Amino acid sequence: MTEDVLSGTPSVKTRRAGHLGRIILDRPNRLNAVDLDMAEGIARVLDAWQEDASVQHVLLEGSAPRAFCAGGDLKKICELLQIEGADEAFRQLNRVYEIMQQIAAYPKPTISFMDGVAMGGGIGLGGHAHYRVVTERSVVAMPETGIGLTPDAGGSWILSRAPGLSGLRLAVTGNRMNGVGAVMIGFADRLVPSESLPDLLGLLETRSAEDVFALINPLPQLANVQEMDACYDAPDLAHVVRNLAENGSEQARQDLLALSCACPFSVQLTWEAWHRARDLSSLTAVFQQEGTLVNHLVRRADFAEGIRARLIDRDNQPRWTPGTLAEVNLDEVRACFQD
Repeated sequence: MTEDVLSGTPSVKTRRAGHLGRIILDRPNRLNAVDLDMAEGIARVLDAWQEDASVQHVLLEGSAPRAFCAGGDLKKICELLQIEGADEAFRQLNRVYEIMQQIAAYPKPTISFMDGVAMGGGIGLGGHAHYRVVTERSVVAMPETGIGLTPDAGGSWILSRAPGLSGLRLAVTGNRMNGVGAVMIGFADRLVPSESLPDLLGLLETRSAEDVFALINPLPQLANVQEMDACYDAPDLAHVVRNLAENGSEQARQDLLALSCACPFSVQLTWEAWHRARDLSSLTAVFQQEGTLVNHLVRRADFAEGIRARLIDRDNQPRWTPGTLAEVNLDEVRACFQD
């Protein structure tokens, strides 16, 4: 039974079966990109179910297999910047961050099916759930440096706690992970075949989430996610670039390409943010740091330029300011960490 009245928005559907409450993201034409309307709809459902004893655990999922949530609705944020200014754009972003933290702190077990694309804001919605599921169709990433931002939505909490320096590498390059990689790095807990998701739903309707996920074996250590650590074990990004050039592997070549395409200021800021996030003691503290950084970055020309080049004109030829890592003013980077 559909209960759309709970969310108050067509982009969030709800269903109930047994003691499972399902929150279904339904903007398939935008790959379920999260905007303020969708986030507020999720919050209304969570509020309604928090005191409902018949709902024992809550699932977040996408309405179609192509995407769980491809990220924030950055085109809309860019329009807000142009029409209403940076203060309103950041206010809406920050409210979405608050609702992501509501999911993370929810008193009932939360589950996410991050089937398909799950990036950026999609990690904010699904990556902090108590039980996080990916499939062979999952594509997971924090690609913010490619658009003039920095990993947000609590993503830097996961990245800063990934094995070795693998999270640092993913933070600055924006590299993508498949389902196996997402589990290895810490973005997900279980990998299941996509064809098994309906069966998993059925189990969650009648059994506790703890019991259900105890039935799914965790992945063995199938891959060495720290194999590029030597390149990133460096005092600064200039040394990383040199290490990658000397490494000469295909992975190193791809990393160099990603770094050359990303926003230099964002890459340098993300390097600093990842190291600082390692010393933060809670997800809340990480969200606070990320919010401070995003509040600065949405006011820089690089952000609007990144959205133009990647999502609007799609020429993939952003004109970054400055244009190279060597030109980035480190004092300006450090100033972004001040409120």
